[in-house]
Amino acid sequence: MQQPPDRHQITTYLQGLQEQICTALEQADGSGTFREDHWQRPGGGGGRSRVLADGTIIEKGGVGFSAVEGEASEATLRQLNLTDRAAGPPPTFYATGVSIVIHPRNPRVPIIHMNVRYFELSNGTYWFGGGIDLTPHYVVPDDARWFHQQLKTVCDQHDPSYYPRFKTWADDYFFIPHRQETRGVGGIFFDYLKESDTVSKADLFAFHRAVGESFAPIYTHFMQQNHNLPYSPREQHWQGLRRGRYVEFNLAWDRGTKFGLETNGRTESILMSMPPQANWIYDYHPEAASPESDTLAWLRKGVNWADV
Repeated sequence: MQQPPDRHQITTYLQGLQEQICTALEQADGSGTFREDHWQRPGGGGGRSRVLADGTIIEKGGVGFSAVEGEASEATLRQLNLTDRAAGPPPTFYATGVSIVIHPRNPRVPIIHMNVRYFELSNGTYWFGGGIDLTPHYVVPDDARWFHQQLKTVCDQHDPSYYPRFKTWADDYFFIPHRQETRGVGGIFFDYLKESDTVSKADLFAFHRAVGESFAPIYTHFMQQNHNLPYSPREQHWQGLRRGRYVEFNLAWDRGTKFGLETNGRTESILMSMPPQANWIYDYHPEAASPESDTLAWLRKGVNWADV
C-alpha cells in the first residue's frame, strides 16, 4: 500500500510547482522575469512571493508559495466551519499552497487564477483544496470549451464524478452576488477533500498534483494563441471594467483573501492578485448586441461548456 504523504512532502512538492510554473510563464512571455520576495509570518511560517510586471504578454502576474502555521483563532475556525469542537485550547493549524493570478496586457488574453492548497490541524483533521478558473475579458465560446475540456480530462483520470461536481462548485464559488454574474467562465473548485473508504490520501494528493501541473500548459496555450490579436482603446476600456469586477470578487467574497488577512498573512502577497489598473463607471451598461453585452450574457451559472 502506498504511504500517505506527510506535510513535509506536500510542502516540498508545492515549492517545486512554483518553480516550474514561473519558468514556464517566463519562457512564454519572452521578456518578463519574476521578482522574488521571501517573507516570514509573525505567528509562524512564511512564504515566497514572485511577481512579474510589465512583460511582453503579462502585465502583472503573481505566483505565490506559502507555508504558515500557528494557533487557529476563533475567526479562522468559524471561517473553516470548525466551531463544533471539544472544549479546551484551540488547535494549531498548518497551511501550505501555491496561488496564482495572471493579468495579461492584451484584452484578448484571459485572466486566469489557480490555487492548490493543503491544510491540517493538530487534532488530526486535514484536507486538500484548490481550483482553477478562467476570466476572459471577452468570452470566446471555443476558448471556454477548450479550457473546460482540459480540466475535464484531468478530473476524469482520477474520478469521473470530479468534473461535474467541481465545475458546479466553481460556478457557485466564483459568483459575484451583488452583481448577479459569475466572475468568468468558471472552471473547477474543490475544498475539504479527505480520505474515505474509496479514496486515499495518496489518491487525493495525486489529483492535487494533476490540477497544479495543468496550469502551465493551459495558460501558455492562451498566451501564445491570443497575445498578437489586435485590440483598440475600446477593448482596453472594457478590460479595465472587467478587472474592476475581479477586484470586487477578491475583496468582498474570496475565502482565501479573507483567510490570509485574518491569519496575519503578508498583505502584499495576499493582494498580489489585484490588477495593475482597474476602472469603475457609475451605472455602466454596454451597447445592446455588442461584444461587451454578449460577454455579459455568458456570465451565468450552469453553462455546460462541453455542449455549447
